Amino acid sequence: MEIKGFTYGYGSRKGDLASAEAIRSQNLLYETGVNWVCLAVAVAQKTFYSTEITFDFKRTPKDKEITETIKRAKCLGKKVCLKPILNCMDGMWRAYINFPDADMMGNDRYWDEWFESYTAFLLHYAQIAQDTQCEMFCVGCEMSGTERKEAKWREVIKSVREVYTGKLTYNTNHGNESRINWFDTVDYIGTSAYYPVASVPGASKEEMINNWKKIAPKIEEVSRRFNKPVIFVEIGCRSAKGCAMMPWDFTHKEFPYDEDEQANFYDSCMEVFSEKEWFSGFFWWDWSTKIYETKEEAQNNTGFNIHLKKAEEVIKKWYRKPE
Repeated sequence: MEIKGFTYGYGSRKGDLASAEAIRSQNLLYETGVNWVCLAVAVAQKTFYSTEITFDFKRTPKDKEITETIKRAKCLGKKVCLKPILNCMDGMWRAYINFPDADMMGNDRYWDEWFESYTAFLLHYAQIAQDTQCEMFCVGCEMSGTERKEAKWREVIKSVREVYTGKLTYNTNHGNESRINWFDTVDYIGTSAYYPVASVPGASKEEMINNWKKIAPKIEEVSRRFNKPVIFVEIGCRSAKGCAMMPWDFTHKEFPYDEDEQANFYDSCMEVFSEKEWFSGFFWWDWSTKIYETKEEAQNNTGFNIHLKKAEEVIKKWYRKPE
């Protein structure tokens, strides 16, 4: 398994990445045995139908913070994937960013405007990735509504390659892997593998393994089609009962704590995919910039964090395993 990774930094605001809390959190993450970190930096457009992407200098982490976080990871022997993520200020999921393909005169003006802005946004971070020698750059995350614009995406990726010389991935959403015709332009096929692998709350590891085994051939088919390795650029499950039935969920705060279900999700997935020759690895979602300190705090946390939970021991088992 090439990539033993975790996502870090998502949701960070200006100043967070440079804080003492962030350094402590990074140290705890690096103790798990990760050899890669995916640094996720979020920027937002005003609405899901806006054609302009603007930086919010009150919230978006400063370039210097990003650069220093990358340099620290690399000094500690970790490889880095820089992943700029586009969100929407109106609360809509980025997958819903979409426009008509033409106006009454047949002009694709809205897409032209949006892709021009998106390319500029992406190139800003691609240059940071190049300057800091990041080993990988992610050109998009779950942009489902845009993925049909094949020619536009090919132009975007061509522009990125003119700035950045490392490996590229694109992070589609689970179930969309076979619908993208331009995976030939990147080095790794990426997906958010939030596949539901449980039929009931508290499902066993064995049930999850069986369900992952049904999913694996469909993903392998895409890998064979493009002759590209696959990465789970996002994957995770909250430590809450029932979340393996919908591992993407972050809204049901009423679900009771269940670290066993989370650990089973992690362990089952690692068992099925780790030895696949077409599969390159994981960036689990996600490790917070500010992390709790005690087991008691962990047991009051039903989020994606795994620190001081059974899933952390699962990660250590697989990531520290000799090659």
